[in-house]
Amino acid sequence: MTDRNCYRDMTIGEIGERHIGQTIRIAGWVENIRDHGGVSFLDLRDMYGVLQVVIRRPGLLKGLIKETCVSVEGPVEKRDADTYNPKLPTGTIELEAREITVLGKVYRQLPFEVMTSKETREEVRLIYRYLDMRNAKVRDNILFRSKVIAFLRRKMTDMGFVEIQTPILCASSPEGARDYIVPSRRFKGKFYALPQAPQQYKQLLMVSGID
Repeated sequence: MTDRNCYRDMTIGEIGERHIGQTIRIAGWVENIRDHGGVSFLDLRDMYGVLQVVIRRPGLLKGLIKETCVSVEGPVEKRDADTYNPKLPTGTIELEAREITVLGKVYRQLPFEVMTSKETREEVRLIYRYLDMRNAKVRDNILFRSKVIAFLRRKMTDMGFVEIQTPILCASSPEGARDYIVPSRRFKGKFYALPQAPQQYKQLLMVSGID
């Protein structure tokens, strides 16, 4: 699915050899920087993949460090055969940067390397969860969970189940488990309770005639 906007023409997962010779704009996070003297390379990452960006104009690297969010425009080129990366779907192509726009700067040293975040202590990962979730394994687990839930929803819909949203907050009831209460901002001294007995919603729907 193409998500074209002012930052990118397509996602990295959509780019292939069919785009060789075309000038496109992509956006993502700088995963790695390699300086080979005169020519530098970025590994640019979005949710859908990683693409190598070649930089032949040294000034374009100014201010770029790992995890800087950028938008890059330039032509797609075929890599030399001896530089193919078979580990990546985009391993036979690269994008030559003609223009780089910084969308989000990194202002201080990162608390851990994103690519190896799973080796970091959990309490640190949770503090910087937005960085931890950029890790490919963490991201893939979250996306896999999304696919499982979507699959279950489709199956249950096919079987005739109806999905109905029920309140997150409700009136407190005296029985059941101990309530977690949330104070009301509009009604001083009043509280909502987090539902401890969701079956009451099911019963309400049943007696109202919803099968």
